Amino acid sequence: MITVTNVGLQYGDRKLFDEVNIKFTPGNCYGLIGANGAGKSTFLKILSGEIEPQQGDVHMKPGQRLAVLKQNHFEYEEMEVMATVIMGHPRLYQVMQEKDAIYMKEEFSDEDGMKAAELEGEFAELNGWEAESEAAVLLKGLGISEELHTKKLAELTGGDKVKVLLAQALFGEPDVLLLDEPTNHLDIKAIDWLEEFLINFENTVIVVSHDRYFLNKVCTHIADLDFSKIQIYVGNYDFWYESSQLAQRMAQDQNKKKEEKIKELQGFIARFSANASKSKQATSRKKLLDKIELDDIRPSSRKYPYVHFSPEREIGNDVLTVEGITKTIDGVKVLNNVSFTMDKEDKISLAGSDEIAKTTLFKILTGEMEPDSGSYKWGITTSQAYFPKDNSEYFEGSDLNLVDWLRQYSPEDDSDTFLRGFLGRMLFSGDEVKKKANVLSGGEKVRCMLSKMMLSGANVLLLDEPTNHLDLESITAVNNGLINYKGAMIFSSHDHQFNESIANRVIELTADGLIDKQMTYNEYLESIR
Repeated sequence: MITVTNVGLQYGDRKLFDEVNIKFTPGNCYGLIGANGAGKSTFLKILSGEIEPQQGDVHMKPGQRLAVLKQNHFEYEEMEVMATVIMGHPRLYQVMQEKDAIYMKEEFSDEDGMKAAELEGEFAELNGWEAESEAAVLLKGLGISEELHTKKLAELTGGDKVKVLLAQALFGEPDVLLLDEPTNHLDIKAIDWLEEFLINFENTVIVVSHDRYFLNKVCTHIADLDFSKIQIYVGNYDFWYESSQLAQRMAQDQNKKKEEKIKELQGFIARFSANASKSKQATSRKKLLDKIELDDIRPSSRKYPYVHFSPEREIGNDVLTVEGITKTIDGVKVLNNVSFTMDKEDKISLAGSDEIAKTTLFKILTGEMEPDSGSYKWGITTSQAYFPKDNSEYFEGSDLNLVDWLRQYSPEDDSDTFLRGFLGRMLFSGDEVKKKANVLSGGEKVRCMLSKMMLSGANVLLLDEPTNHLDLESITAVNNGLINYKGAMIFSSHDHQFNESIANRVIELTADGLIDKQMTYNEYLESIR
């Protein structure tokens, strides 16, 4: 258990936390959510002791251990993989080092013998004899092959380093586990394994993630950071989102009788309870859901951008034909004889581990890059809008304010009032539209690029990782906007829920060409497991 009492923190005039009182209890997994910049990562650092609050304190029972997913991927470059994982339990690792130092001595005194005996006893109590086998199980589960266990971290790829640091955090059954974006850079199999690990983990987990599917799968509670306070809600992210929307509707409908509201709430909870899986975690969550009362459901201050793509022209039967596209970059063949046709009903998710291959295909299909061989042809009724993974060229050096920046991409001579209103719906309110385009944050640039695409009226969308840099609210809005889109679409995304809720076809790019499956994303995952 970890208890937070009257914690406050302020930077200048900005109050991040104000008298936060919260208790995180064993057996639960808490998803810490909040708007970008609200202070989620800072709160994790307060819990870990890396940052001292200006008021209040954080308390754990004596003897309990807290583990944190390290964010510096280069901290252990000269350490072996196995040793790095075991360092996740600092006292155990220290005992191992002290033991080895004593046994390495050429002259072994009686005092050394007594000290060694003490260390051996503590080593056994800390389950040291199982340390290497436990570390190996964690590494294997995350996809680190056995031959890498004795390598130095400097010899590993960036993605594998992340997995080793995650194994380090999970090692030794910590009493409290803090995870900041643990699914970043993980492949599908590693995420699956991590989900199962956390579902079966019996101590306290507090996790920050932009992956809604992950939060829905592992969380028993949501810790909502809003108005400088943190409020705990029973249930996963979808339950929190739907209940906050329900609370807003109830608050707006003042004329509705309390009995009607209670009946609506009961139906709402019953629907979510019925979706609970058979896992112990979901069963306990269902029991807690059944106890929720009307006053427990509160509106959120969150604002969601308005994302709506409306094709100006109905798309014809001939959309896209790709024949034998091959492309080599820096001596590596990233696309190999890629061929497929796209129909007007298609919502295609581009899958595969090679990010360069997916981005290269997008660039070829939008005319930004020429293939080495092969061809593609767009249907005469199509018009395309493209969301690039790297949007820097659209903003660097631009001294335009947001209204004038967006005006460049407006097909008609739209008025300032129209463009301001459009930007307002994308959460650029008041004087924010006077910002220069070249000083925007990553998330603001993404919202501008989406505005540009919406103005185009295109009937085919090409989107390369459109949810990067976005907070959960914007991801949800983009997701819902694309679910309702009536045109055709090719997209790539690491967001599981995004893929599952939109795609009706998955094309996996491989070194030998492609694998084309007319199915949902979850069906595709089952087929490759």
